[in-house]
Amino acid sequence: MMPAARESLLDAAFEALALRPWAAVRMVDVAAAAGVSRQTLYNEFGSKEGLARALVRREADGYLAGVERALAVHGDAREKLTATAEWTTSAARDNVLVRAVLTGFWSERLPSPTLSAVPSSSAVPAQRRADGPLPSPGDLLGAVRDRAVAVLCGPGAVRADAADLARSCELAVRLALSCVAAPPAGEDGVAELVRGALQRQPADRSGQ
Repeated sequence: MMPAARESLLDAAFEALALRPWAAVRMVDVAAAAGVSRQTLYNEFGSKEGLARALVRREADGYLAGVERALAVHGDAREKLTATAEWTTSAARDNVLVRAVLTGFWSERLPSPTLSAVPSSSAVPAQRRADGPLPSPGDLLGAVRDRAVAVLCGPGAVRADAADLARSCELAVRLALSCVAAPPAGEDGVAELVRGALQRQPADRSGQ
């Protein structure tokens, strides 16, 4: 299947999930919305569970791509981590699957794929990846932390600098997730919290 058709099926599945609980989402309706046959959908994903895993993997990847964009904003380390926190909060607020992956709380409306790898006989590389382990909240936090350290430390950084930045990044993301559960007052509430918390953190190491 062409990648565009796979994306259309995942888009259709995500849109169906916005309208009804995952248990009520029918594969035939997803296929029809994407303009392909139900057999084509099964050939690509294997099962409804396979579709769910691929959908969760895509949304997690989309979140991490947004993290990379946030880390590329102009400014020092504090501003980049603040942007990462703001993106984390908005992504978790606007995307139910990102929120579930980040927090580990899966409502009854959502699919509940196992996080461990599942046996795969798929010839589709993207599906084989989805059949691998799905990220836990700790895995996703670690991926964000590693990306931040790589961007902000740069080559030749000493271990202490990397450790300081890793702690600052973890603090920023955890503050963001707390704001998902209990939103602060004001549009800039997340940014103000993170900037305030990072004021006492180590100075920028990135030279940006």
